[in-house]
Amino acid sequence: MTMTEPAEQAEEPVGDKLMEIPERYIPKHLSPSSASSYRECARRWKFRYVDRLPDPPGEAAVTGTFAHMVLEKLMQEPVEDRTVDRAKKLARELWPKMENHPDYRGLELNERGGLDFRINGWKAINGLWDLEDPREVKVASTEQDVRVEINGVPFRGIIDRVDQTDDGLVITDYKSGKAPSERFSSNYATQMLLYAAALTELEGCKPAKAQLLYLGQKVVEVEITDENLAEAVDDLRTTWLAIMESCISQEFEASAGPLCGWCPFVAQCPEGTAEVLHRDKIGKLRSDAPALERIAQAKKG
Repeated sequence: MTMTEPAEQAEEPVGDKLMEIPERYIPKHLSPSSASSYRECARRWKFRYVDRLPDPPGEAAVTGTFAHMVLEKLMQEPVEDRTVDRAKKLARELWPKMENHPDYRGLELNERGGLDFRINGWKAINGLWDLEDPREVKVASTEQDVRVEINGVPFRGIIDRVDQTDDGLVITDYKSGKAPSERFSSNYATQMLLYAAALTELEGCKPAKAQLLYLGQKVVEVEITDENLAEAVDDLRTTWLAIMESCISQEFEASAGPLCGWCPFVAQCPEGTAEVLHRDKIGKLRSDAPALERIAQAKKG
């Protein structure tokens, strides 16, 4: 099966039904993160991508944004200038932009919090040298915005870095957070395979491999084969068709579970609220879960 051949699926939503859907319900494209969000909880997907309720990123995610900004600029430098000292200078130059970024401002950090943020951001940036010598990398592109139809699905993704090697293209993604255990790493592997499928469509050849650089920790390689590419593409199409069916019916089922404790929309979701209150009652809600506070704030007003 090629990337553009549809896998065998149940009957797709017909055009007449799609015409009845309010325009705001129909996504223009599907990204790895939005596809993963729908698979985890269709209700949360609706809150974020249809209702567009505020979903501000946490401090760890914003720290990652800053690290990505600096590393993107660093890897655009001539190879001889990809040094720690140059990275420090770039971090200082880019800091005003980060400081005015709405996600950073939304954190509302005090002076000490801002200092800790910069320290953690630099630790992530400096962690690149624990994994590779950036002067030895032949960069084909950085922050590549890929928009392509994959197996009938309008796909969009932004690839942190594409490297050129003797074996072919290598897809590289930076991760500033703690490397997950193997049990929780499948979403990231799927993300890299979808990037590989997109590049296969655009470049006409399969990338040699993909790698996740957990800055300061380890490199996780993702093997790219015809079989796992086809599986990732089939899963993407299945998710897309499920989204279309949800949009037609305008029914988005909640998947209540432990993750409700961290859902930013829990106060708008009766099933999520009930799940959190039950887990708290039986002592199964983690102490760092912010859901109880969100529910309490919603009740106040």
